[in-house]
Amino acid sequence: MLPRPRIWPNGLRKLFQSHVTSKRSIIAAPRPGSGPLMERRSDRALPSVSSTNFRWLRTLPIFAVIMVASTLGIFNYQKQSSSVVSSTLYALRTNPEARQILGDEVYFASQIPWISGEINQLHGRINISFWVKGTNGRGLMRFKSERKTRMGYFETLEWSLEPEGGKKISLLENQGRDPFQQETADKIAVAA
Repeated sequence: MLPRPRIWPNGLRKLFQSHVTSKRSIIAAPRPGSGPLMERRSDRALPSVSSTNFRWLRTLPIFAVIMVASTLGIFNYQKQSSSVVSSTLYALRTNPEARQILGDEVYFASQIPWISGEINQLHGRINISFWVKGTNGRGLMRFKSERKTRMGYFETLEWSLEPEGGKKISLLENQGRDPFQQETADKIAVAA
């Protein structure tokens, strides 16, 4: 008997033939200004490592300046919205001598006031100054108060107004009593 030739279907013949892989050419990475990247192939060339310079080192000083300015602004805003600043500004508005120097509508001298000094109520130290203005002029208001004991009251040491180009005036001496003095229950006479 004669050997019969084997009949291979076309699909199996192609399967067992040598695998001819289609070679794709490597495409270079896009360069700046080369146009939009429409598709990204997986076998593209990677960018060179030397092209990624330390650009962030150039922007580090700018970042540091922005962070310091933001921090100072936040702390100044915290002082500005403090009850100490609000109380001293209110007492300045109601003081007759300060109104004579500054006039009516006493408020901060600038739209974004800078409150200099320290407000540390926890440790009993308040020492602030800021510019104020009224309808007649401007002045630098200073307020200093301390708490001697841990559970004691604050004692006002200085509350003054220095008009622009003028002499410093103590607002405590001329008033007769401390407007910031806290009254205790045994000092207040209770009407029966």
